[in-house]
Amino acid sequence: MSVTAAPAAPAAAAKHAMLLGALGVLAFSMTLPSTRVADPAFGGWTVAFGRALPAALLALLVLSAKRQPLLPPKEARAGLVQVAATVVVGFPLLTSLALQSVNSAHGAVVTGLIPAATAGFGVLLAGERPRRSYWIAMAVGLVGIVSLPVIQGAGRFQAGDLLLILAVAVVGFGYARGGVMARTYGGWRVICWALVLSLPVTVPLTALTVALRPPHHITAGAAVSMTYLGLVSMCLGFFFWYEGLARGGVARVGRLQLAQPVLTLGWSALLLGEHLDAVTLVAAVVVLGAVAVGRNARQTPVPAAEPVLPPSPAADEESGAVRHA
Repeated sequence: MSVTAAPAAPAAAAKHAMLLGALGVLAFSMTLPSTRVADPAFGGWTVAFGRALPAALLALLVLSAKRQPLLPPKEARAGLVQVAATVVVGFPLLTSLALQSVNSAHGAVVTGLIPAATAGFGVLLAGERPRRSYWIAMAVGLVGIVSLPVIQGAGRFQAGDLLLILAVAVVGFGYARGGVMARTYGGWRVICWALVLSLPVTVPLTALTVALRPPHHITAGAAVSMTYLGLVSMCLGFFFWYEGLARGGVARVGRLQLAQPVLTLGWSALLLGEHLDAVTLVAAVVVLGAVAVGRNARQTPVPAAEPVLPPSPAADEESGAVRHA
């Protein structure tokens, strides 16, 4: 029995997928400001690895509540290790280190390149072929994104930008890989299993970083930020995000992240008091325009680049209707 629910009407299904993706983007939009607040109290390395521990605990509770196996089937583990290495370990580590030299508003515009990376890996991993209108809208949005850090950096990228660009490539792959696997297992199951598989890495590394640099001067804001990173950015946001990618297409839904820098800029100004100059606001308008123009860009479906992973036997215990965000 397949874990994939019967498809809804195309228009309704597309809207549902975009809504799920938008909720994921909203959840992720506070990641950089939260990281910026948590870093001074906990340390960049502890924030990078430690956020995965409460996320993994939540994942174990969700899997147990839904009577799912705590470990994924063997045939899914290689893909899930890739997801864990990129979105659970790689991206948090690279962004935490980068935000020690750039502010979250600056980081937001550089990580605005994520949709392009996700779309590119979507072509390779998911076999998707977005049409020309999609790429035109994407290009316009990326011009607005790339121009901002270059202008703010006096014509050049800053040191932290190199880490952020690497983070973009890493998480783009992780989003595409997870989106493909979510077609079979459901978005929530993919991230829960990835978090569980990451525990042999995140637990000892967190213990080591805490021993080397104990947390100090933990403010209420730092504690709330760390909690948000663990429960929302690292776990709950992926429930919506991976499900949206699976239902609506990696490239199509992934394009919604063009709006994430704009949202992050707003949070940075509201919560951290970071200054938004005229150039930032113009770039934000360009990005939002690109999202609106590319909103209905269709894609030509082709067979997936890899076989769809079979479901685990235990996943059929819920009468075939277990794929929910």
